[in-house]
Amino acid sequence: METISSVHPESKEDRIWTKDFLLVCMANFFVFLGFQMTLPTIPLFVKELGGGDQLVGAVVGIFTFSALLFRPYAGHALESKGRGFVYLIGLSIFVLSVGSYAFVVGIVLLFLLRIVQGIGWGFSTTAGGTIATDIIPPKRRGEGLGYFGLSGSIALAFGPSLGLALVGIISFTQLFLLCAALGFVSLLLASKIHYKKVDQSEQKTTALKLDIFEKTALEPSILLFFITVTFGGIATFLPLHTLEKGIEGIQLYFLFFAIFLMISRAFAGKLYDRKGHLYVFLPGTILIFLAMLLLAWLPNTMVLFIAASLYGLGFGGVQPALQAWAVENANTKRKGMANATFFSFFDLGIGCGAILFGLIAVFGYGMIYLTAAVSVLLSMVLYIYLYIRAKRMVN
Repeated sequence: METISSVHPESKEDRIWTKDFLLVCMANFFVFLGFQMTLPTIPLFVKELGGGDQLVGAVVGIFTFSALLFRPYAGHALESKGRGFVYLIGLSIFVLSVGSYAFVVGIVLLFLLRIVQGIGWGFSTTAGGTIATDIIPPKRRGEGLGYFGLSGSIALAFGPSLGLALVGIISFTQLFLLCAALGFVSLLLASKIHYKKVDQSEQKTTALKLDIFEKTALEPSILLFFITVTFGGIATFLPLHTLEKGIEGIQLYFLFFAIFLMISRAFAGKLYDRKGHLYVFLPGTILIFLAMLLLAWLPNTMVLFIAASLYGLGFGGVQPALQAWAVENANTKRKGMANATFFSFFDLGIGCGAILFGLIAVFGYGMIYLTAAVSVLLSMVLYIYLYIRAKRMVN
């Protein structure tokens, strides 16, 4: 049975750091840590099972498309079944699916489990973002979502590097069981959160509607799509790119990326709340664009680290700003669908990127990052168009 979070005194109504906010941040940290440890190691696991570059892209893509397909249902369930129901179910599926990787001996079973994991990931991340949105005071939403994103960023600082380091010491079986255990810690923390009470009327109004996205969240979500295409190239093929070039330091790449991501999120959310998305989006995308060009070039380890730093600074500002933009205009009863729409396009970008880049890899890994740079450039052009159109409508 879900309960309503206790109402804070009037003088504390704008406080971000409540007990529930700390719990959702910690739960987010542990599930992201388990996920990030698998992110760079799954491609290596596919290679060990005998798969090639196209199969690597397909394994990553099937996961993200699975999450994408189930996010709209997650968005409706958040309003009809409750935040806690969706979050705990999603985390449980994540734990079971990742733990099952330990017993995979063939590509077909891995594909099936990736689909199941995608369902759990779609539920848990959509719910986590919505729960954080419920808890954060509206006037500090950009700042609060930036802090919430930090929990995932800290996991990102250690997860990929830790996963790559451990895979050289322990077996894939032990690694996946460890990742599942981290997800279980997240599940325990999530069970202690006081969730927003369900509006019972929503159970009657959303059951039969063909409603797969929140229209007020479409513009920032489409912009996000062109940016997260770059994730497909980095998470899936960067370890293979550096290996082919004989460049060391891939473990530290993710550490540099996450450190600068945290630095960016520490101030970008406040900047968004005070100035709006113009002051965050364009500077951030320029940095991401430069990072992609550097990865396409990639002559040495120093350039790898510079690219990681630029990418972290850029994405650390852009992602929470776009998420705050996506939910701020949605009706109170549509915040769950707004988050579902936002993360659906996040998944779609990663999935399309992974599959597209799996095909482009035959022309060389460098071509992957040139294509990713073009995608970021498209997001900048589209943003400028939308911004000018909005200005004209106001005037």
